[in-house]
Amino acid sequence: MAELQQQSQYQQQPGQQSQAQQVVRAATAGGSLLILSCLVRAAIVIALTITTPLFVIFSLVLVLAVITVALIFMGFLASGGFGVAAVTVLSWIYRCVTGKHPPGADQLDHARLKLASKALEMKDSAEQLGQQHISGTHAS
Repeated sequence: MAELQQQSQYQQQPGQQSQAQQVVRAATAGGSLLILSCLVRAAIVIALTITTPLFVIFSLVLVLAVITVALIFMGFLASGGFGVAAVTVLSWIYRCVTGKHPPGADQLDHARLKLASKALEMKDSAEQLGQQHISGTHAS
């Protein structure tokens, strides 16, 4: 009977692992990752050892080449952006001229009317000041 109890204690259910097996599995995985990281670090050191003299020799050329490529890329990017903006503006103007109602046309009309009314006010104000100035010079 005692023998059956000992066997039942040591028997495991199919989905469970003993703690020792879990420790061994974790140590194996950790050791494998440690070895892999050491190999990667060694490869990086070797690559830097080989390429550092090349970078020192060609540094001026590489810096100028990188600056040139960056400027060319930014120029193409800017010209593309300006082209898209121009097409968008021309499309908006075309829709506005043909009588379609593009987005923002109401705001533009409101601003145009407000600007025209302010211009008319300024014109009237200038005429009044001119009349006052002319009448003031004749009186003296």
